[in-house]
Amino acid sequence: MADSVGKWAAGASYGPVLSQTDLYLLNPELEINPILANSHGSFHLVFNLATGHTGGFNHDARDRDLAFTAKEEPATLPRVEQLIIITQLSPWCTVVKNPSGVTMNDVCTKLWEDYSNQIVTEAEFNSLPPRIQEHVKRTAAHNNQSGGGWGMYYSPAVAPNRYKRVDWLRERVFFETLRRNDQYAISRLGFKAPNIFVMDLLN
Repeated sequence: MADSVGKWAAGASYGPVLSQTDLYLLNPELEINPILANSHGSFHLVFNLATGHTGGFNHDARDRDLAFTAKEEPATLPRVEQLIIITQLSPWCTVVKNPSGVTMNDVCTKLWEDYSNQIVTEAEFNSLPPRIQEHVKRTAAHNNQSGGGWGMYYSPAVAPNRYKRVDWLRERVFFETLRRNDQYAISRLGFKAPNIFVMDLLN
């Protein structure tokens, strides 16, 4: 739809970028980019938190992969300097910052960096039930294999003893959507704000 494309087009031809203070004072309703909200009519985002790979497809032509050409579009309207992303699948909070306005590329890059580069602390790992700990260990072993095929042999003797946040997610590494959930934000962070979003991952 032309209106939708024009409305979300990349560039600086929007109103001012809202700071965290602006958000608290104005309390605007932020509209999430339809691609991140998983409501775009012709592009479904395929984003892997383990590899950082982004692409997409059209539901009406699933046999063709599409490039993620809308990366520089704003993540929200109005644009904001900061987004806070939480998920029910992990205890961490990802803060995405861009003084020129957070873009979809900023969101994907920061999520990938947070989950692929950050190590799970010993206390965090020990908070998991033993069965889930074993699952995380197996996921880490798989993720550390050269080649990465599930069928490849991996010796338990050389299994990694440091786990990345993406290992914690186990098989759920594909982005599904961002959405507002003020009640969940309050339960997790103790407060709500227009720029706090919950990330869902595909089963």
